[in-house]
Amino acid sequence: MDSPSFDLPHVKRVLEAALLTAGEPLPVPELKKLFDESLSNDMLRNVLTELASDWDERGVELVNVASGWRFRARPEYQQFLERLSARKPPRYSRAVLETMAIIAYKQPVTRGDIEDIRGVMVSSGIIKALEARGWIDVIGHREVPGRPELFATTRQFLDDLNLRSLTELPPLEDLGQLVETQALGTPVDEGATPEEDTVETAAAAPQDATAGAGPTVN
Repeated sequence: MDSPSFDLPHVKRVLEAALLTAGEPLPVPELKKLFDESLSNDMLRNVLTELASDWDERGVELVNVASGWRFRARPEYQQFLERLSARKPPRYSRAVLETMAIIAYKQPVTRGDIEDIRGVMVSSGIIKALEARGWIDVIGHREVPGRPELFATTRQFLDDLNLRSLTELPPLEDLGQLVETQALGTPVDEGATPEEDTVETAAAAPQDATAGAGPTVN
């Protein structure tokens, strides 16, 4: 910002226009392409932080998520915006939330790991639906007989929950509420069976389900 050619209001307006019209979060390296000036990463982040402050007290906020920066409607106004959409807000079955919680807090895990913790079979429909939602992905195979797939969360999962890294995940018992209030899109409850919906909630899973959580994402 010490450069005499640096026009802070202009940079803010350019960033604002780009971020308001972008269809997805924009990382700092991508935003730097907007300018001819040589702006450092730290300088650009400082401007983005100032721009976020400019939008305080408004219905829309600028947030930093795993994939970059983006504007979004504040969660407290989502209930009003839903009235303009024919789409119903997402509702997640207990089986889906349990499966998602185990993957998020104990990744990487196999389907067998999930079944050991939940105590019931994991529906293929749940795994496929979470993959289709973009929240989980196969990151490898465990080197044991059968080489089962290892599942972990994705950047899309963090983006949808407005998180920058797994270290920002809430306590296990609050994950379901976060998913319901933050994540938008098609409900991920396909494949749940009556048996799966009668088990205890994810918050009642063994406490060691939180072990192994870390900042690494795909």
